[in-house]
Amino acid sequence: MKIRTITYGTDLEYPLKASKIRKIGRFLSKAKAVFENKGIGVQTVRMVTQPWPVYLRKRSLRMRLRYINDLEELCKENQIDFASIGTVQNPSHIRAIPEILSATSIVSGSVTIGNRKNGIDFLACQKTARSILEISRCTKRGFGNFRFAGIASCPSDIPFFPASYHEGKTCFSIGIECSDLVARAFCRAKSLAKAGHYLKLVLAKEFRKIDRLAQNLGKRERVLFKGVDISPAPSLVKDESLAYAFEKLKLGKFGGPGTLAISAILTRALRSIDVKKCGYSGLMLPVLEDYGLARSWSRGAIDIGIILACSSVCGTGLDCIPLPGNISAKELYAILLDVAALSIQLNKPLSARLFPVPGKKAGDMTDFKSRYLVDCRITNLKQ
Repeated sequence: MKIRTITYGTDLEYPLKASKIRKIGRFLSKAKAVFENKGIGVQTVRMVTQPWPVYLRKRSLRMRLRYINDLEELCKENQIDFASIGTVQNPSHIRAIPEILSATSIVSGSVTIGNRKNGIDFLACQKTARSILEISRCTKRGFGNFRFAGIASCPSDIPFFPASYHEGKTCFSIGIECSDLVARAFCRAKSLAKAGHYLKLVLAKEFRKIDRLAQNLGKRERVLFKGVDISPAPSLVKDESLAYAFEKLKLGKFGGPGTLAISAILTRALRSIDVKKCGYSGLMLPVLEDYGLARSWSRGAIDIGIILACSSVCGTGLDCIPLPGNISAKELYAILLDVAALSIQLNKPLSARLFPVPGKKAGDMTDFKSRYLVDCRITNLKQ
């Protein structure tokens, strides 16, 4: 197990203050040391702001880009690995996102495509679909979509990107990578009846340790601790795959009958652990970020329908989904509508991070050459 991210939530203002970013960098450096001194690895530290139109208001795109570029450089100088500039809904703001992402390398953002109060935002879904296509064309190998998502019913200060946006008091939150512990628990359980029990036993001790250290850190530094997103973020390592962890319960291959039941059991066990929670706090199934999921996708064992079904009892929605480069805006729009509808119907946070790969068609392998992603075969939308 390791910490995927420690994420600091803050409000920014115009003009940008370098002293504020330095202060955030110092806090995150201290926070990282606290956990690493206890033997808990920390992969990344991040910062997230309130939605960028709040502090950039009606300034020109050129001035917005200069500000965001300056923010990115300050983050790099202060060892902050990633920055999120929050979520938007206004069509003019959505149109600016492809240019922002093409001009940056560690900045992410999102569009809110629906919530329980207002329902599906059909226009935002349409504009988001077009932005996904444009990002795929204006960034190398379409990789800019790694830093962009459509989100529905998502709370503020999710530690995982790109769904994160800040709201309220300055705070920090923690995201976990613990698919190795899920595999260990399911191997020990050896049956569905005992899976939830052993999973809770294995995870509770580790989560409580992180929760205790974070609570103490927040009090000492006078920064609100928002909570731990206990979603077991997956791993690129074969032996730590969530898909292969499911298969240790011997119901069959991931994606077949029983997958939905195991997803529900895992989520129920996670949410029964007594720690301060935030974010999604459910099962994550990002296809391109998990070795076994990528293999399952490549052979056609899972598709968008299966992952959406699992999202009904757990999860984050459709994450890191590889798609043909010639997919249409209409098809992307329909996918976003499904994610938003499911989120609203079940009143749960879901997101869609979709990867049309330029120049690739169904049957081709992706070629991202990224340390964050596993390459896999692109399949048709409908198996």
